[in-house]
Amino acid sequence: MTTPTNAQTPFKPSDLASVLAVIVIWGLNFVVMKVGLASFTPFQLGAARFGLAFLPLAFWVGLPQVRPRWILAFGLTQGVGQFGLLFVALRVGMTAAVASVVMQTQVFFTAILGAMLLRERIGGPLRVGFAFAAAGLACFAANVWTAHGTAVTGWGLALNLGSAFMWACSNIVVRKAQQDSGAFQPLPFVVWASAVAIVPFLLLSWCFDPPGSQGNWRHAPWQAWAAVAALGWLATSLAYGLWTGLLKRFAASRVAPFSLGVPVIGMLAGIAFLGETIAPLQWAGVFLVFCALCCVLLAQRLPPASSRP
Repeated sequence: MTTPTNAQTPFKPSDLASVLAVIVIWGLNFVVMKVGLASFTPFQLGAARFGLAFLPLAFWVGLPQVRPRWILAFGLTQGVGQFGLLFVALRVGMTAAVASVVMQTQVFFTAILGAMLLRERIGGPLRVGFAFAAAGLACFAANVWTAHGTAVTGWGLALNLGSAFMWACSNIVVRKAQQDSGAFQPLPFVVWASAVAIVPFLLLSWCFDPPGSQGNWRHAPWQAWAAVAALGWLATSLAYGLWTGLLKRFAASRVAPFSLGVPVIGMLAGIAFLGETIAPLQWAGVFLVFCALCCVLLAQRLPPASSRP
């Protein structure tokens, strides 16, 4: 028997701490991906990332108490789908800062899928937040299209949007898995789902990577392996464990908007570590994203509509 998620349950301080940790880790994650992709192909990086996300934690956590189909679905959507497309996007034409922004279109995809498949309602403050977020993303997009000599390509943008959609699909998989099993535990679920992504990434590498790229495994510098470890243990096992825990306790449409803080950290990390510059339109987008987050937080504090005077 499952416990239904209360749409009006407020976030506890521990929940907000989890949100903050996820935002920081995922914001820095885009710079770390760039470091890894300097030495590995996208498919090699995917196999290595999820290999470390699976091992050695698989020896310490038990098997997830959910049906295998949910583990398989999450491994394919979040692992192969989201990160396979994102890694390729970063390789063919996408900067770390812009990628961190485009990924937030998953908020809209998640809300739409949640309404269609889970019958989740989107409250008034969240709708306003989505409007602010849309305006912010429009500022970022306008900067991409009007800037000359940009490193963002059409293929990169399309693959990045596909990655965001797969992230939204994985959010819905988590909610369905939680509804299907009252014994759902986030960390074992993420760890064992990571194993699902390893073989597809290895097969994709074998089919599409250029000849001689297998030497990357032997000649990659320590910085590349440190990036893989950060992607596997921090960004996947820790951050996604926290994220799926939030999705277990709250509706997907309430949790997903918090990821709008990720591009703020991603852009600051791009400035600090990659020397990227932020145009006026991008700063306007950051401000609008903050407005969207404020609306999300406001939605958690408002009492149910039926209890208002």
